[in-house]
Amino acid sequence: VQLQASGGGLVQAGGSLRLSCAASGSIFSIKAMGWYRQAPGKQRELVAVFTSVGSTNYADSVRGRFTISGDNAKNTVYLQMNSLKPEDTAVYYCNRRRTVELLRDYWGQGTQVTVSS
Repeated sequence: VQLQASGGGLVQAGGSLRLSCAASGSIFSIKAMGWYRQAPGKQRELVAVFTSVGSTNYADSVRGRFTISGDNAKNTVYLQMNSLKPEDTAVYYCNRRRTVELLRDYWGQGTQVTVSS
């Protein structure tokens, strides 16, 4: 398994969850990592990513509530999700986007996040 996501679950609105994505060392590059989500009947969308220069980008809908972080020593990326809303309900996927070093995208298996109202 190249990317293993975990940490999803059921939480009440206003609660918090932390997702983890453990990557194989051969593909991990923090500046290429990110989180996406897909709600039922909707397209997959960007949630939070590291940019190629090491900064971060967030979807407008999560900015100020979610934080992406990473641990190079553990080849792991995290997504801290606070003040969760029912509209955050989705399957969350970690991603290692293609770069000049690895010319393909990698996706984790997804972890379900359900926020009840």
